[in-house]
Amino acid sequence: MKRLIIVAVFFVFTMLSCAVGKSVIKPDSDIFTIKTNSPSDKISRKVLMAGNWKMNKTVSESLSVIKTLKKAVSDVKDVEILIFPSYTALQAINNETKDSNINIGAQNLFWEAKGAFTGEISPAMIKDTGCSYVLIGHSERRQYFGETDETVNKKIKAAMAEGLIPIVCIGETLKEMETNVTFQAIEKHMKEGLAGLTVEQASSLVIVYEPVWAIGTGIPVTPDRAQETHAFIRKIYAKMYKEAADKIRILYGASVNPENVSAFMKKPDIDGSLVGKASLEAESFSKLIKYSK
Repeated sequence: MKRLIIVAVFFVFTMLSCAVGKSVIKPDSDIFTIKTNSPSDKISRKVLMAGNWKMNKTVSESLSVIKTLKKAVSDVKDVEILIFPSYTALQAINNETKDSNINIGAQNLFWEAKGAFTGEISPAMIKDTGCSYVLIGHSERRQYFGETDETVNKKIKAAMAEGLIPIVCIGETLKEMETNVTFQAIEKHMKEGLAGLTVEQASSLVIVYEPVWAIGTGIPVTPDRAQETHAFIRKIYAKMYKEAADKIRILYGASVNPENVSAFMKKPDIDGSLVGKASLEAESFSKLIKYSK
């Protein structure tokens, strides 16, 4: 009997060891020393739910959605709501959302104040439309339009100089995930893209973790896995800007919907979400915003 117990214990231990060994993300450096924030740390950071409409919706279509959304979330006070419409709809959406609990942001900007840069939009132009936020370094900008950590850094500083709050996207590609360099890739994005900020600047921006390989692919990311990466991001940020690490909000951005958002939001280092498809309709986005109701 004693021998059978010993064999059973050995079998369980072996199976657990194998399961750990098959983890898709292998630990880099001292990842296992990361301590997640306590509930009290998270309470101090207001949840932010942001909808990125990308290249979708005309001005009239945008107004139709925003009018419905405004009514649906008028009673929400514990969540900050943010919409990134197309450039052409910014002014109209801002006029519609004045005196509401919905904030507006632009999907991109250029780092120069003015000049011969055909097709670009300056920070001052964005601010003039009523925006308070701007999205910087989104994976699609990196993939299709040559965005780099260097240009991300320039845009962050230009946005802050104009009083805009940058929402900065970082994350690993499919190749980086498959070769187990997730944390190295993220650390590079942070140390190069978020370099040279003042303590005040470092405390006010927002970071989005985008596992690029999971966006629109149907490949699931578990809340535990997302939390592990968010904790790593906060740890690296603490090394860069110690006073700011517990203040900044880190959003999760990959195929979030009303059905799975609650599981992600229970994690101590996930402070909200950047949503794509699920934000295009008022009904689905309002459900996501009211995830805790």
